[in-house]
Amino acid sequence: MTTPAIGRPHAVRDTWNVLTRELRPVLRDPFSLIFSLLQPLVFLGLFAPLLAGAAGGDVAGTLQWFVPGVLVMIVLFGTGATGSNLQYEMMTGSHERTLVAPLSRSALLVGRALKEVAPIVVQSIVIVAIAWPFGFRVDVAGFLMGLVLLAVFGVGLGALSYSLALATKDREWLFWGVQQALIFPLLILSGMLLPLDDGPAWMRAVAAVNPVNGVVQAERALLAGEVGAPAVLWGAVSALAVAAVGLGVGVRAMRRSG
Repeated sequence: MTTPAIGRPHAVRDTWNVLTRELRPVLRDPFSLIFSLLQPLVFLGLFAPLLAGAAGGDVAGTLQWFVPGVLVMIVLFGTGATGSNLQYEMMTGSHERTLVAPLSRSALLVGRALKEVAPIVVQSIVIVAIAWPFGFRVDVAGFLMGLVLLAVFGVGLGALSYSLALATKDREWLFWGVQQALIFPLLILSGMLLPLDDGPAWMRAVAAVNPVNGVVQAERALLAGEVGAPAVLWGAVSALAVAAVGLGVGVRAMRRSG
């Protein structure tokens, strides 16, 4: 009679366990989600009036253009930095203890990446609620689809951030140096803060293949209710590509760690 293996890793179950473990600190301290909105709110409060002034004082129209970009900014800044948490675990020895547990290595990465969905949803709802009294209007169905798009994009970015943490190990300066060197060009070349229509040809060419730009344009279309717009398809392709690459690289890096 064959004795069933005890403690054998099971990917789906282990992913769920890692996800719930990662969500516990967020549920214990939900105000950390609100506090992390400080940077997007600064951009919303400072850039929106400037853009509205350039648009002849059209605050509502400016918000319709700008708020979707702020939602993508939340994902870019939030999930792009989340690898620092894993880096801290590696420096304190917590990650090594996790590696010897009977858990699937892929689940350690996927569960962490899926955790990013909760902050994205909560923070996006808060931003939309703040912009609403100032004339911002959103299509409900498009907004829900936009949240799914942001979640897929965020999982991919989070996985890439964890991959960077695994590669840099205890060298925090290297993690933040690479992270900042990548985040800000992606931000500027996405048309998230300023239109790129009048930019130089090389900038418009880079923006055309920037996946962040694809997601930004898709969010603008979805929140406006233009669900069938071509920008939505390109944004979905961009988000899925980032998720596939991020999870593929991240799972491979996690399996090699330890």
